[in-house]
Amino acid sequence: MKYFFVSVITFLSFFASEAQDIAVQKKWLKEGYKLAWSDEFDKDGTPNPANWSYEKGFVRNHELQWYQPDNAFCENGYLIIEARREQKPNPNYVEGSNDWRKKQPMIDFSSTCMITAGKKTWQYGRFEFRARIDISQGVWPAWWTLGVDKNWPANGEIDMMEFYRGKVLANIACLSANKQAEWHSNTFPVDSLGGANWAAQFHVWRMDWEKDYIALYLDDQLLNKVPMSVLVNKDGSGFNPFQQPHYMLLNVAIGGDNGGNPYRSTFPSRMEVDYVRVYQKE
Repeated sequence: MKYFFVSVITFLSFFASEAQDIAVQKKWLKEGYKLAWSDEFDKDGTPNPANWSYEKGFVRNHELQWYQPDNAFCENGYLIIEARREQKPNPNYVEGSNDWRKKQPMIDFSSTCMITAGKKTWQYGRFEFRARIDISQGVWPAWWTLGVDKNWPANGEIDMMEFYRGKVLANIACLSANKQAEWHSNTFPVDSLGGANWAAQFHVWRMDWEKDYIALYLDDQLLNKVPMSVLVNKDGSGFNPFQQPHYMLLNVAIGGDNGGNPYRSTFPSRMEVDYVRVYQKE
């Protein structure tokens, strides 16, 4: 009998979620947005290769994780990106190298960074992401975009969901006059949102990327809004990196320049993603 009631509850929860999704899509349609692309992660196994490719190895920010496709999989309607503590030899190790990617002989952590580069890009729209994230020390989950033209930061970066060191961030970056990243950022302590109770729940992050502004939301609360006019690169080129297509990235980083010390945290650490959706105006 217990299993019968569990099945009924699961059944009803599924249809309640479906009804909510339909209601949201109807709401966005009234605002002129039509669903242009999504990944619902409904098929167990490997994420859809038509949508995603993968970064590999040590990539950026002196992060500790070795990126590999194996740490991402779909299960029970969710995408799971699982950061693991596992030690294995660094295949790119070079004794005496000054390159941080090559000088450490061992890998201490593994994870996945999924990207749509070369497969899917977008310019403008309403982007939605429903997920549950781990807020352990040293864990650095993110959902973000990069522009297809020019090198970072001149290509532009939008951090629609980012967490590290006890805070949620909403960031937009272009090129500054000194050739560094010019950040337009707001941060919010997780404790102010509800701490561990907040992190135990799924939340919806959203970006409205319009011709005149970029606005970032969490559970319909505005976190950051930046006019497009201030996001022009400050190198005299007149190039605005947010008036070009961007591709999407989903990852869980570990440690590095911003992530903090992960060695006292419990692993594996999971980011669970219900869906990623892109709506655009016709």
